[in-house]
Amino acid sequence: MAEKAVSYQLDGRQFEGMIVYDDGVPGKRPAIFMQPDWKGVCADTIAQARTVAAKDYVVLMADMFGAGYGRKPKGPDELRAGMLAVHRNRPFTLACGGAAYDALVGEANKLGLVNSDKTAAIGYCAGGGYALEQARAGADFKAVVVFHVTNPNPVEPGTPCNIKGRVLAVHGSADPVTPKPMMDALEDELTQARVDWQLMMFGGAVHSFCDPTANAGPTRYDEKLCRKSYLLMRDFFAETS
Repeated sequence: MAEKAVSYQLDGRQFEGMIVYDDGVPGKRPAIFMQPDWKGVCADTIAQARTVAAKDYVVLMADMFGAGYGRKPKGPDELRAGMLAVHRNRPFTLACGGAAYDALVGEANKLGLVNSDKTAAIGYCAGGGYALEQARAGADFKAVVVFHVTNPNPVEPGTPCNIKGRVLAVHGSADPVTPKPMMDALEDELTQARVDWQLMMFGGAVHSFCDPTANAGPTRYDEKLCRKSYLLMRDFFAETS
């Protein structure tokens, strides 16, 4: 697996995303734009990107927190503050996500890696919320998959839902971070906007079941559910034209 850092700027701040792919596979592959969780681009989330990419995809990891953010260990309070600073600023979320997308797709095209007309998006936890906000704003994703999403509803109530592609949410029925009423509201929003959507709810699962580092309380990794999640994702992408 190869990893290539990609730098970009927004409002004088430096950001550094990552392209992850199997450099032993010839030819172009579909691209997956990935919004990682609140840890940003770090060893843990890069490992997730490697699993997602496998031999089938090129993963384009966005950095929403600033270059080097993921290299320094942080406690829950600092992580929450960093996540909310992005979440509560929708213009920044859209601008930074857009800058990441443009820079990463541009570099992947230079390397001859991707079919840029077949770009999907995924997001974990807070990254799922960022991905949905980009999709609402009309980002050209063929499909969006969110795993145990945090903040699935618009940060600004009444935001128009201009999602162009299909949506799959993979979630836990006992998730205390994003409880069922929030997912019900997402379903209502997607239905009213006539989006092709699906929701897979894992009974009894809590938050972060696709994060191998989550091991306590409201966040807990589940190897079996994580494997199922990625199978669902791959099937969803395969059937999306």
